[in-house]
Amino acid sequence: MNYNIAETLLDVADTMPDKTGLVQSVGGKYSSTSFQELKAKATAYADTLASQGVGPTTRVMLMVPPSTDFICLTFGLFCLGAPVILIDPGMGYRNLLKCIGQVKPDVLIGIPKAQLFRFIFRKPFKSVKTFICAGCKLGLLGKSLPKLLKKHHPQSKLFVAQENDLAAIIFTTGSTGPPKGVQYTHGIFHAQLELIHSYYGIGPDETDQPAFPLFALFSTALGAKAVLPDMNPAKPAKVDPRKFIRSITECGVTYSFGSPAIWNVVSRYCLEKNITLPIKKILMAGAPVSGELIKRVKAIMPPDGEVHTPYGATESLPITSLDGTTILSETWDETRRGAGVCVGPPLPGITIEIMQAVDGDVTDKAEAILLPANEIGEIVVTGPVVTRAYDHNDQETAHAKMFDGDTLWHRMGDMGYLDDRGRLWFCGRKGHRVLTRNGELNTICCEGVFNVHPDVMRTALVGVGEAGSETPVLCVECYVADTNHDVIRKDLLSIAASYDLTAGVQIVLFHPAFPVDIRHNAKIFREKLKVWATDILKKEGTHA
Repeated sequence: MNYNIAETLLDVADTMPDKTGLVQSVGGKYSSTSFQELKAKATAYADTLASQGVGPTTRVMLMVPPSTDFICLTFGLFCLGAPVILIDPGMGYRNLLKCIGQVKPDVLIGIPKAQLFRFIFRKPFKSVKTFICAGCKLGLLGKSLPKLLKKHHPQSKLFVAQENDLAAIIFTTGSTGPPKGVQYTHGIFHAQLELIHSYYGIGPDETDQPAFPLFALFSTALGAKAVLPDMNPAKPAKVDPRKFIRSITECGVTYSFGSPAIWNVVSRYCLEKNITLPIKKILMAGAPVSGELIKRVKAIMPPDGEVHTPYGATESLPITSLDGTTILSETWDETRRGAGVCVGPPLPGITIEIMQAVDGDVTDKAEAILLPANEIGEIVVTGPVVTRAYDHNDQETAHAKMFDGDTLWHRMGDMGYLDDRGRLWFCGRKGHRVLTRNGELNTICCEGVFNVHPDVMRTALVGVGEAGSETPVLCVECYVADTNHDVIRKDLLSIAASYDLTAGVQIVLFHPAFPVDIRHNAKIFREKLKVWATDILKKEGTHA
């Protein structure tokens, strides 16, 4: 069997060549590309890059914005067996430079802005031997891709990939530490495609509008039409709802994957304008999804539409999923009482267990202490979508992976528990626990009871002081910045006192706008809030 993920697109193009595979929306204008045209362009890129020495094991950093070219270049590189390196440009230049230096690319394919960037910061690019400039014909910033493309001659053959051959390196968001490059094999991509197809019913009859560009690769590989929205994927919370909605309605979009931050903006706009979208499936991931948001999103969908909340991580995605109807009818009230967020049962082929949290490495799973149902611990997972390693980072790989014979397990870095029905409940990141003298507090569980306040947009629990004797501090972001904080603080302290879980929370601080991750704009950077809270309390003399 050839596991090369590019073969899926080539097969789709051969089966339905004239069907539209990709639509790019820019300024309300649409350009459509058929599957046959996608195949032709992807193979032309493969031939062109092969002529420049790109082949199996050549590491290629792709710095091209979401577009038809991005999709075709990625599939073209897959055709050659060249691992594609994808880094979010919005992560900040310091993290970006560290990531580039870490993965040691051989080739850089990038737009002029990316090429200028490497002139300014030369050291991280020292491994790069070939620079190819996309969208520029002058050749001043590297070899001109448009010129090379005109000279290409068919010469490349589809790389025969084995299951564990490296296909891509995709970086984590860096929400709990420096971003890490995750090695994706062709087998991992195949497993993800199978889960998406079988569980969510995605196929040729669907039209996707992926707010995260990488997911357009899955759509086209499954024979679905993908509509690239007119938005900045690095700033989903700043999405223009009018543009996002326009392409949904005019292109007949039936499903979409996006951050809760996007759907928060879009759902509010739709309700304000009395708009119902034709979309039947909305997948939200990247951070816990509130019941209030699910209600709003379901209100702008047809009666038979459904919200899904897949859970996973860059290292293993997806591993569970739960639909919005079940959340609202069965689990949301428990979340509001401090039970954590239910993210559903394991998906087919996935096994999840809960082990007693350990700060150090656990190489052999036999050393882990497994916990029974309803006990909170560290979430560990095995299955075909679980990646095997971080790139050039043996220390983090050793910390995140365990072996049970030949079976690889991934430590999610999250706290949670399995209920009596085998459903997973997410309680927060392990590194975000507040370790007090009276025990540990898990962020998502505690925050759930405070987030019910009508003036509170979201909360974040952080610990100030040394681990084991930390003082819990509740950081609060309100819907309206100039709301009466004294009244809200009194309300929140009253809520805290009414639950054993939160009785120790006696300090409330108000923050104008929480720092969040660049990919989803939804994961709260609690590490930054912890520093902020520590500084505030020191100035006030509340805590030494």
